[in-house]
Amino acid sequence: MGSAASSTALGSALHVIQVAITPVFMLAGIAALLNVFPTRFARVADQADAVSKVIKTADAAAAALLSRRLARLRLRSLVLDVAVILGAVAGAATCATVLALFVGEAGGFPLGVVLFTTFGLAVACALAAIVSFAIEMMIASRHVRDVVAAEQERMEP
Repeated sequence: MGSAASSTALGSALHVIQVAITPVFMLAGIAALLNVFPTRFARVADQADAVSKVIKTADAAAAALLSRRLARLRLRSLVLDVAVILGAVAGAATCATVLALFVGEAGGFPLGVVLFTTFGLAVACALAAIVSFAIEMMIASRHVRDVVAAEQERMEP
């Protein structure tokens, strides 16, 4: 008799571990996404430092252009901040989902509601972080296109 109960408990624990693997894969994806953000932010910071140095000695017209460039870099950094925060919340919510799976197996609270809330929050925040990252990329790529267009105009006879 004790063996059957032990076998059932083991089977139940194994099932929880199997179910918990899905959020863990999501957590790995979120971690990879979060790993990209510092590199992007470092590029923004380097560009802001370079522009800040040049703006001090620039004439009025160049200073106005550089000031707009700094404003765009500030916007990019703010969007990246949002992406990092959302990614971190997504990671934390994913961890909460895994924890809820294990604690829920012991009983005592409505597991379905907790899982729906934590995993739903994780997916929503991960999606929002990706959207925020895409916005930052669009801001960056717009600047590149503007620079290329200005160079082409300058080089035309």
